[in-house]
Amino acid sequence: MFTKRSHSKLPGIKLEMASMAGLASIDLKINGGTLNNAEFIAKSTLGGVVVSTAYQVLLTGLRSQAMVNRDQITKSMQIQLIFSSVSNSLKEGAAISLSLSCLLIVFPWLRLPLSILGLLGASKASIEVFNAFWGGLNEIQKAQLLNASREAGVNLRQFIGNNSPSNQFT
Repeated sequence: MFTKRSHSKLPGIKLEMASMAGLASIDLKINGGTLNNAEFIAKSTLGGVVVSTAYQVLLTGLRSQAMVNRDQITKSMQIQLIFSSVSNSLKEGAAISLSLSCLLIVFPWLRLPLSILGLLGASKASIEVFNAFWGGLNEIQKAQLLNASREAGVNLRQFIGNNSPSNQFT
């Protein structure tokens, strides 16, 4: 079900998180009242930046950890990659979220379609995080996780396909 990806490729902000700007809005006034246009833009932009940056940190951390495990990079290089990734994510996330917020002010009827796209995007982002997590595990860890999931009554193999380790490790 999940696609095989290179776990050494570091992520960038993708459209799966762009449409989350409206879903992840943070109430800046914390009063729950109606928002004027400026407040809506600020709220949606901040929400989008927070969500996209958190996603970027998580995905970059998981993928770079796989590179550390394979001795392709050092821990200090990993930290530099994460900081660089966060810096780029903040810029891109702000631009994308601000653009979508302005678009929603002009075309408010797009809120429902963008909310649905946001939920689909969050689903795709979850798959990306799972793939990055799985790619960072060594064969023994993968086998142990598969055994533990089988004992818990969860069929994890349906998510990872047939190219997973056998259950010979316990």
